[in-house]
Amino acid sequence: MAQTEQTGPEAASLVELVDGVYAWVQPDGTWWVNNAGAVAGEDGLLVVDTCATQARTRRFLDALDRAACAPVRWAVNTHQHGDHTYGNSLLPDSAVLIGQAAMREALLHDPIIDACPPFWSPVPDWGEVTRRVPSVVLHRELTVYTGRRRVDLLHPGHAAHTPGDVVAWLPEERVLFTGDLLFHGLTPLVFMGSLEGALRSLEWLHAFGPEHVVPGHGPLFGAAELDTVLSAHERYYRFVLDTARDGLARGLTPLETARDCDLGEFSGWDDAERIVLNLHRAHADLSGATMDLAAALADAVEWNGGPMSTDL
Repeated sequence: MAQTEQTGPEAASLVELVDGVYAWVQPDGTWWVNNAGAVAGEDGLLVVDTCATQARTRRFLDALDRAACAPVRWAVNTHQHGDHTYGNSLLPDSAVLIGQAAMREALLHDPIIDACPPFWSPVPDWGEVTRRVPSVVLHRELTVYTGRRRVDLLHPGHAAHTPGDVVAWLPEERVLFTGDLLFHGLTPLVFMGSLEGALRSLEWLHAFGPEHVVPGHGPLFGAAELDTVLSAHERYYRFVLDTARDGLARGLTPLETARDCDLGEFSGWDDAERIVLNLHRAHADLSGATMDLAAALADAVEWNGGPMSTDL
């Protein structure tokens, strides 16, 4: 079953993966346009992530209400970024919000929800959302049951996309919500996490053996495509690390390194400017420096020839 909601030039769809397990897919998955989902059981719904804006989150929650006809009892954020969290305040007040401990701390101090800098165009209009952080935190794992349906919330044990990544795993249904540990068909983003950690997370994800995968961005996929998607991520992360090592050896800045490199097989992925952000992370980690997030975003805009585009 798929219910489609028009969102500008694209369409967002609520897809029922198995009975009572839903994915909210927002094409085309670029900046601030994420996937989310929900798991229904006898006790109500567990929502997996919200969306960036009031309008997008309302469409998601309204579609869930029509399809599942069940109250939202819990919600989990797969990580701190606003495209997965800013809609939290639109969840029912009674819903229990869950996240990893580092994710909660990061969202508490996220300045972009208050005043988005002009690194994107148009500058996103969040609408009437307010900061809402988890009231329940996990460190490595937590299991939630809605009736007899089990959902395991798991942290990889290290920073990857961010320090506070969480996947939602349904062991009986073999459904895996990966958050932004996976981007399907567009450029991964690791500038707030760790390239080495992102590489390590790929084997961890493979070990689940999922039949249905909901990536943080991009189309849904199944077991037959898992190795291909993971392999593409591995090649990209190794490319970024190798490129950063070469740039550091030649005394180049991350922006200079990005301008000097050939993206090759990755040049066709959307949001190619993320090479600059990922190189900032790799340069910092390899040199032991502290990364300047604002400087990294400014360099990405410079490489892009203007603000990064959004569909908000």
